[in-house]
Amino acid sequence: MRTTKPIFYLFVTLLYLFVAGCGQSNSNEATETPQDEWQVLFNGRDLEGWIPKFHHHEVGENYANTFRVVDEAIQVNYDDYDTFDERYGHLFYEQPFSSFHLTFEYRFTDQWMEDAPSYTFRNSGVMFHSQAPETILKEQDWPISVEYQMLAEEKPGVPRPSGNMCSPGTDVYFEGELDPRHCINSSSPTFAWDEWVRADLIVYGDSLVIHQINGETVLKYTRPQVGGGVANRYDPSLKIDGTPLTQGYIGLQAEGQGVEFRDLRIKKL
Repeated sequence: MRTTKPIFYLFVTLLYLFVAGCGQSNSNEATETPQDEWQVLFNGRDLEGWIPKFHHHEVGENYANTFRVVDEAIQVNYDDYDTFDERYGHLFYEQPFSSFHLTFEYRFTDQWMEDAPSYTFRNSGVMFHSQAPETILKEQDWPISVEYQMLAEEKPGVPRPSGNMCSPGTDVYFEGELDPRHCINSSSPTFAWDEWVRADLIVYGDSLVIHQINGETVLKYTRPQVGGGVANRYDPSLKIDGTPLTQGYIGLQAEGQGVEFRDLRIKKL
């Protein structure tokens, strides 16, 4: 009996350490912070949590059911239009964000309104650091915001990169200098219009912005701020040039080209 007690005590000690270790592992998982978690922005069923705003229309009106859910994707659809009539639209998520990692997939459809501007062909975007949708005036065309622009092939063999930056009512610094261009092209390849593409937008407040396409970084710029032109008929009290853009709303664009968005998720940084 004396020779078996040390073995017994050793077994009990090891068993205790094993159980305690398991408990510690579960405890660590349970205390994971919200910043480590992805927030689903689109439930795949309806547009709950999203707010439409169209040029010529009041905030909240989803003109002609332009934004709709089809096969678990948010679709920009022009079936119920007679003419486009400059109805530039945006679908805003209800919550503003500051530093975040946004990820989503997109592809274009074969719809395009021929009375829309020619540049809108196989062209869409996601706005960020935007003014709040309720502050966009009825006759304001684009929100004061920065745009993650998506493009697809227009002419065979002609490069047309995606993941670009455009700046309605805003400015950014590129390669260390304030860049006067409305749009800055990325280094991405050209994609077919009906190909699903993974897009990532990584934003650190009003400092660094990173655009990625299919996991590859294609564009970086810094210091997004209010400034520049393009946006029209806005409330002048909201456009104080030089004001840093530290946060704002995310909006899906509708400019006359059919497009689909799916798997929209965000993680706070």
